[in-house]
Parts: sequence; structure tokens; C-alpha cells
Amino acid sequence: MKSLLHPTRAVALSFLFAILAGTALLMLPVAHAEGVGAPFLPAFFTAVSAVCVTGLVIVDTGTYWSGFGQFVVMMLFQFGGFGMMTAATLLGLMVNRSLRLRTKLITQVETHTLGIGDVSGVARLVLLVTFLFESSIAAVLTLRLHYAYELPWAEAAWSGLFHSVSAFNNAGFSIHADSLVRYASDAAMLLPVMVAIVVGGIGFPVLHDLRMRVRDPRHWSLHTKLTLVGTTVLLAGGFLMLLAAEWSNPGTLGPMAIPHKLLNAAFASVSARTAGFNALDIGAMTHESWALHYFLMFVGGGSAGTAGGVKVGTAAILVLLVVAEVRGHTDSEAFGRRVSSSAQRQAITVLVLGSAMIVLGTLFLLRSTQFATDKIIFEVISAFGTVGLSTGITADLPPSSQLMLTALMYVGRVGTITLAASLALGERRMPFRYPEEHPIVG
Repeated sequence: MKSLLHPTRAVALSFLFAILAGTALLMLPVAHAEGVGAPFLPAFFTAVSAVCVTGLVIVDTGTYWSGFGQFVVMMLFQFGGFGMMTAATLLGLMVNRSLRLRTKLITQVETHTLGIGDVSGVARLVLLVTFLFESSIAAVLTLRLHYAYELPWAEAAWSGLFHSVSAFNNAGFSIHADSLVRYASDAAMLLPVMVAIVVGGIGFPVLHDLRMRVRDPRHWSLHTKLTLVGTTVLLAGGFLMLLAAEWSNPGTLGPMAIPHKLLNAAFASVSARTAGFNALDIGAMTHESWALHYFLMFVGGGSAGTAGGVKVGTAAILVLLVVAEVRGHTDSEAFGRRVSSSAQRQAITVLVLGSAMIVLGTLFLLRSTQFATDKIIFEVISAFGTVGLSTGITADLPPSSQLMLTALMYVGRVGTITLAASLALGERRMPFRYPEEHPIVG
């Protein structure tokens, strides 16, 4: 019984319970637009995608599900985003209570807590920022939809709320069949969504640090600095590369005016890092843009936020490790701080295991489908990174492949935090050390 209460198992089981409960609710006749019970697979796939805040769908959210069904979907990805953020905080609290002071200090970064006494502050910030941003963005979108698109107040309010919650939780669900393509030329719609995506995905430890030390960047934690720098580099680099790759593409940016090209390249760069909305036709993008999406989706957003992927902090640590090795330095350093060896090992572990999951998922889909390899890779990384972007093949995959995607979504969402906590909890000093040798590398 004790092992079942292990914090990492508790997180995994709570998300599994939410998925099963969501599946049951979506199979009710009242959840279906036609008043009939939905089959198991569409309900299960949608529930997994919502709880794991992914956004991949095999049925159209706006037409397949009734108002009740859409509300259930929204509650599921609200739980998925808010629940994972609080789960990261609770895991940090459990770890810190059970470990000695020295180990606490080592595991603060790994469990995403900023300090031994900061857990309650982060929890309050999670609730406050979630409510403020979701309600504010919902109000902005509602006003825009009513006055610019002449939607009735009730319809505008529901659409604004749904897309606001979906954006802040990086869920990527939309009640429109074309996602946000119909708003591709409307900065007043896309910019608020972009703000919600970035704030929700940057991670609450970073937001907490910024709130406490907003005027003193010198004392920001190394995690905050790495996340902010990494996020800026990824967003700016993605924007410039997408702009170059799609500038003349007649299926995406080609027909647009320059301001709209800039807007949509920026939106695509933001959304590629696990948000899952699209204002451009992903299937019409160039292969260069798909390849860029592979990388952006795999990295994802900040730790203990609503985004998925292996996380910006993990990628930053790996870059610092490579730079140190190339320079012949024994330590990985940044901003006057040394990255702990345990953080480096854990970053490598997350990278290797994440890559292995993508390879296995890709091989499975290649064996069971006839779609092009690049489209399958896109779908697999989108599922594992809990992104939700698709080249348009998700609904046409065989049931076995769709179930594989649900497994990737679950592992990609729940596995990241539980793996990090397990590594932190499992770290211990051995009472002996073997003689050292240096195997040949390269």
C-alpha cells in the first residue's frame, strides 16, 4: 500500500483517473452533438489529449461534441494544465520534506521549487495567475468576437473562454474546425492568444522568481535565466526561420501582406512550442518548416508550466555541457554559476529516454500505416511533446496507431515530471566507487 502512495505514482494515477472519468463523461449521450453515446475510441482519445493538454483530435471538437461535451473537454485540459503545475509543486514539497538539507538543496531545481520555503508561495501564484490570465484573455477575446465578428454575447463569451483556457494551458483545442486559421489576419485575436501561451508555458517557478525579484535580475535563479534566454532564442529563431521558409509559399504566407506575414510567422513560432493552435495550414508548409517544428516541439516550454516537451531548461543544460566539453572545461557554467553534475546527468537521461520514445513511436506507426515518414515523425513528436499540431493525418490513422499516440501523449505529459522527481528522489551516494577507466568516444 505504501508504494502506491509514492508521490510519482500518485501523479501518474491521478492523471489516469482523470482520463478514465473524462472518457466516461464523453461517452454519455448528452456529450454528443447528436444525442447518442460516442464510441470508446473517440471519447478516450479526446480525453487523453485534453488531460495531457495536447490538442490532437480524431473528431472535430466544435461539431462532434455538444455544449456539455465541449465543457467536459475544457475542464479536462484545465485540470491537465493546472493539475500538472500543482503536481510539480506538491512533488517538490514531498521531496523536500523527506530529504536531508544537503539533498534538498541539490533537488530544488529538479523538483521545480525555487527554495525550501517557497512551495506555498508558488501554489498561490499558480492559482492567482491562472485565474487572472484566463479571465483577462477571455474578456479580450469575447469583446473582439462580439464587436468585430458580430457573434451574440453568449456565443462570443463561450468561444472566448474556451480559447483562453486552451491557450493558457497550451492545450491547442479549438471549437473551430480550422483552429485559428480564420483569424490569421487579425492581430487582436492572435496576440492575446500568444501572450497566454507564453505566460502559461514559461513555468511558474520563473514567474515566481520574476515577481519576487523583478527589479534585480542579478539575483534571478539560474533556472530563470536559462529559461528566459532559451525561450527568447527559440521564439526569435523560430520566427526568422519560419518567415524565411514560408515567405513565398502560396499555401501559407505567400499571399499575405507583410504585416500579416510577420504576425503569422511569430504566431507559428510561439504555437510550435507545445501550444498546438495553428493560423496557417500545417499540411501546406515546406519540409524545412516541418523539420524546424520537430525541434521546437521536442524542446517545448518551461519546467512546471503548462507546456510539454523535454523543456527549455533541459536543452539549455545540454548546450552548456557541450560548450564546456568543446572548450575543455571540467564544469558547465552560465551566469557565474556552475551546473550541478546531477542536473547534467538528469538532462541527458530525459533527452535519451524522450528520443527513444519518439523512435519507438515512429517505428510503430511506420509499420501500421502507409503515410509518408516525415508526416509520421511530425505526428509522433507532436504527441510526445503534447503539442497538438498535425499535418492532417491523425483522424485517418488506424485505431492501433491512434492508441499509440495516446500512450505517447500520456508519457510525454506525465512522464516528464515523474521522471525528474524519481531521479531526484533516487539520488544517493554509493558507499564505494569502482576504479575509473575512460572508454573510447567517437
